[in-house]
Amino acid sequence: MSGHGGAGLVRIVYGGGTGTAEISRAAAGVPGDAQPDEGYGSALAVYDGNQDGYDDLVIGAPHADVAGQADAGTVHVVYGSPDGLGAGEATRALVQGQGGGSIGGSAAEAGDWFGYALAAGETAQGEPYLLIGVPGEDLGSVRDAGSAHYLRGTVDVAVHQDKPGVPGTVEAHDRFGYAVAATGRHLAIGAPGEAIGTEAFAGATQLLSHTLNDDGVPTPLAGVDQNTDGVSGVSDPGDRFGAALAMTGYRPAGGTAGHSVLAVGVPGENIAGAAAAGRVVLLEVTASGAVRQRAEFSQDVADVIGDSEAGDQFGQHLAMVNLAPDTPANDETVTVAVGVPGEDLAGIRDTGAVQVFSMTGAPGASDQWIQAGRKGLPGPYGLREYVGSSLSATTGHLYVATPYGTPERHGVHALPWSNVLVDGADEAVSWKPGEGGLPAQRQAFGAVVR
Repeated sequence: MSGHGGAGLVRIVYGGGTGTAEISRAAAGVPGDAQPDEGYGSALAVYDGNQDGYDDLVIGAPHADVAGQADAGTVHVVYGSPDGLGAGEATRALVQGQGGGSIGGSAAEAGDWFGYALAAGETAQGEPYLLIGVPGEDLGSVRDAGSAHYLRGTVDVAVHQDKPGVPGTVEAHDRFGYAVAATGRHLAIGAPGEAIGTEAFAGATQLLSHTLNDDGVPTPLAGVDQNTDGVSGVSDPGDRFGAALAMTGYRPAGGTAGHSVLAVGVPGENIAGAAAAGRVVLLEVTASGAVRQRAEFSQDVADVIGDSEAGDQFGQHLAMVNLAPDTPANDETVTVAVGVPGEDLAGIRDTGAVQVFSMTGAPGASDQWIQAGRKGLPGPYGLREYVGSSLSATTGHLYVATPYGTPERHGVHALPWSNVLVDGADEAVSWKPGEGGLPAQRQAFGAVVR
């Protein structure tokens, strides 16, 4: 962008065939100037932050330099309007050390990665919220301990392991805030670098409520790792439990609303001697804040398609959706898509794949397999395409991007759930560089999709 390699940009495709747009630091009304390698658009979230009825886009640039501090990071909120994104209310720039609250009270420091992870939506009471991960934040003299900022109305508070009630100890390289996820009831923050006992980078995940406690921060509910009672597995070095998170709300059969389901990626897990084969743990968070494991997914689970192989990194990326969120009991409609970007197929390295699971029943009873050439994802597959590294889900489609590998294969593909779950023949929709009004620039097209 503007001659700066790796500056990044975001391309918008409006619904109903109403056109496309592009947002970057070079666009009118966007604060700042494009910088090399700032990664504008490395993280995205969507919500109606000003409650005007139009979706707003939150854009992270975690490697942006701020006041000479390399990779300090910035976040922009680009507001929607009847005329599209950025055509109404002025874009809001969130920068550490500027403004009030916890963000204004934090210093922009080299390597903070402010905006590396984002989650946004509405609470159960209908109030917009935004959660910003800052995994490189130093706490005192402790390097890369990590933090997160929670914004809701007039609330602007930092959440980290030095806050009262938040489990864990502030340690170097915890990377608290590396991944974040949320529903209208609950928040989840991953710390994949967390040491569990003497096991470095074993990883942990913090669960919180939107309700503020007496200290003015979201109420901590539980810290979870693979040594937590009721959670399968054992914390081992390099597991990176919490490197990826995805979360959705649901109503259990015979129960009340207010529950959440959280998928936790453990991409560094060694399975049956295969290093970094990876797995996923599925947790339920009740309305009262209790946490229990609902399932475990991996290619080593009985009847699950595939085999756990070294470097698969099953669970490196996740997407989750409740396909029937308004039904009285929807256990069976909670659906998890697991990226397996290191999957080898027919001797082709790292072509990648996606596996889809339901929350109920044995994982191997109904899991679905997506690779290039199947379920509407265009083929053939190729070397180092890393399919599964960019995922998103709505009640209508699973979005799978192919941003890597041969340039002509780059694209974003919306796969109907009827194709994914029951081998339907509905037409998938694809967006590719140079087509449908999109510019022809292909580099990392679709690396992040929302």
